[in-house]
Amino acid sequence: MSSIETHNLVKEWGKVRAVDGVSFQVAKGSLTVLLGPSGCGKSTILRMIAGLEEVTTGQVTIGGQDITYMDAAKRGVSMVFQSYALFPHLNVRENILFGLKVRGVSSTERRKRLSEVAQMVGLEELLLRKPANLSGGQRQRVALARSIVSQQPVCLMDEPLSNLDAKLRNEMRDEIRALQQKLGLTMLYVTHDQIEAMTMADQVVLLKNGRIEQIAAPYELYEHPATAFAANFIGSPPMNLIRLDLVKDRAALSAAGGQIQVPERNRGWSIGVRPEAIKLSECGLTTKVGAIDFLGSETIIRLVYGEQTLFAKINGRAKIAPGDQVAVSWSPDAAHLFNEKGIRESC
Repeated sequence: MSSIETHNLVKEWGKVRAVDGVSFQVAKGSLTVLLGPSGCGKSTILRMIAGLEEVTTGQVTIGGQDITYMDAAKRGVSMVFQSYALFPHLNVRENILFGLKVRGVSSTERRKRLSEVAQMVGLEELLLRKPANLSGGQRQRVALARSIVSQQPVCLMDEPLSNLDAKLRNEMRDEIRALQQKLGLTMLYVTHDQIEAMTMADQVVLLKNGRIEQIAAPYELYEHPATAFAANFIGSPPMNLIRLDLVKDRAALSAAGGQIQVPERNRGWSIGVRPEAIKLSECGLTTKVGAIDFLGSETIIRLVYGEQTLFAKINGRAKIAPGDQVAVSWSPDAAHLFNEKGIRESC
């Protein structure tokens, strides 16, 4: 097993800096997710580690060895792409074994590995089918099997589930995580889907505009976001960010969530509160119900406060209607304070 480290990684295309001084570590045998919106640089980072994209400046090491400018074939990594990248004229068996044939692995060893991997990912009955005769989930299993059969200690995955429907994504998330743990792979996984990140990762590297916003375990990222961007990106609905300079009734704010110590000049400062922490109460901020989404076990309520929209998440069905006036409050412990630069401050 091998760890992965990046040190001040930079990627520039002309005057555009797509990756700007990114440093993080993936512990051996763990799963780290690169998470962020489209265009934040996460796939570019993965491709630089794989050797598919040239590094402008910085360093990449695997297992303590500097591989920054090493040939991609010698880095000891396997990769699973979003597009599956299967050969349409080869059957499942041939697709899985293609890389081993190229590297000159003996036929006996190839058969042994194929048998183990096909059973592991449930492809025993499909080995003679062509990719055109497979479902999306089955094609993804072939791509995964091709990665596993190489027996490389490091596996890189670039949004491998984005082409699947919701049900299949749930199933494949569980399968990939189980295989990663069973095989002890060091895995770096790229996604824009926060659910994938929160359910699969040992560690999440959250990116914005080519820079790292926060590195943390999923629970830490959710409970203690370091920036307003992290607070807003993680969670569904996202954390409410209440602009302090748009709150006209400070007494109501104090009643809603306790006294918060902020500078007098607080333009751009905000209080962050998770939707599940918002309570409908008899005192606090007076809001107007904009919309109600009943989801069965829970209800999402969209609330309008001045120029701001807030979300509340409650169990069961809400006994209110759009247009109603309701007061909201929250526990002081549930509040996060962010300054004008979006950095979390102590309350």
